[in-house]
Amino acid sequence: MRKFLNVVIAIALSGFAFSANAQEAANLDELLEIVRQGKVNESAEFRQREQEFRNNQAQQQQLLADANASQRAEERRSDQLEAQFAANDDQLAALETEFTNELGALKEVLGVLTMVAGDARSQMEQSLTTTQFEGRDEFITSLIEKTSSGTQLPSIEEIERLWFEVQREMTEQGRVVTFDRSVKMTDGSEETLPVTRIGVFNIATAGKYLKFEQGLVAELDRQPEARFVESTAALQGASSGVAPFGVDPSRGSILALLIQAPSLRERVDFGGTIGYLILGVGAIGILLWIERVIYLTAISGKVKAQIKSDVVNENNPLGRILAVHEANKGADVETLELKIDEAILKEMPPLERFLTMIKLISAIAPLMGLLGTVTGMINTFQSMTLFGTGDPKLMAGGISQALVTTVLGIVVALPTLFLHSIVNGMSQRVVHTLEEQSAGIIAVHAEQNKGA
Repeated sequence: MRKFLNVVIAIALSGFAFSANAQEAANLDELLEIVRQGKVNESAEFRQREQEFRNNQAQQQQLLADANASQRAEERRSDQLEAQFAANDDQLAALETEFTNELGALKEVLGVLTMVAGDARSQMEQSLTTTQFEGRDEFITSLIEKTSSGTQLPSIEEIERLWFEVQREMTEQGRVVTFDRSVKMTDGSEETLPVTRIGVFNIATAGKYLKFEQGLVAELDRQPEARFVESTAALQGASSGVAPFGVDPSRGSILALLIQAPSLRERVDFGGTIGYLILGVGAIGILLWIERVIYLTAISGKVKAQIKSDVVNENNPLGRILAVHEANKGADVETLELKIDEAILKEMPPLERFLTMIKLISAIAPLMGLLGTVTGMINTFQSMTLFGTGDPKLMAGGISQALVTTVLGIVVALPTLFLHSIVNGMSQRVVHTLEEQSAGIIAVHAEQNKGA
């Protein structure tokens, strides 16, 4: 019973929660009364709505009739428009046929004109003459649109201007002219500079080559060798006659490859630490060779002066040997010979100093280059192991080091070996002079002792 009461109360509350007259039932009788009154009110409301619908039925019928009439009118209008569209389409086809017949040979002329204008535009877009004559692209583009539209005809002035532009392009290809032009610099700034155009091959300003891309004249990111750059200033400074200039006949392709070539400093950098060590060893060899040349030249001069002089001067090896003879005039030949040999042996170290070191540098430089080759190849194989062989740039660093160090080793070894032969010859000539003079001294001393 209690469960049934809860169900009834729940239904009553859900059905009449929205009602302003809902009241909380105190018992089952009151709840029954509330339900009865609500059913009565609901039936009255439904009856009222039904009555209103019946009263408006005639009006609804009228609205439906009006809508059907409007639909039929629109359908008739759609049929008329479709018929008109078909008639206009037929008339358009007839007019196009008539227009084509009226054009006749002129249509072929317009086709040729469109083709010529298209070729001229594609050529002028990349031509350096555009840096001097701007606005041609817009004119030719509008002319192409007009001739290809099929509904417009170009004027005589427009055709003549196309002829003029084509003729001017041909003429300007053989001229060298200078004009002011806005130039984009590598630091991002923009300056108005005198620009020299060499036909359609190159554009340059004083000391710099320029490029023309996407309608913008800009300084090259990197300039070619100094001998080419200097020619730009010479050309721009010339007022007449012939001036040297590095012309790129490929219209920039060769110049682009030329500026990508590494400089001497960059090539040395490819050798890495071993490359710089080879150069350092070579520099040491050069310094030692210079010291030897200065020393041996001075000693050779002093020895020659001593040969011509009767006065013993101990500032040179021969003078010191003569001093030994002067100090041992009373000795026998064997003793004097030993004394002089001892004096010659004392003079040998200064005369042959650093010669072995220079020769050693000429020998170890190629070995250092070979060391760089091995380390470079090791780096190359490591790159291949890590990244594969798909990207050659990853292997280029190791290969460059391998080749550059080999070149540096040979570059140091060859001149060092040649320089060693020079200073060794100078040293041997001085030693030969000392031995020759010593032999003469001993011979004279032997004759004097034999006569006594």
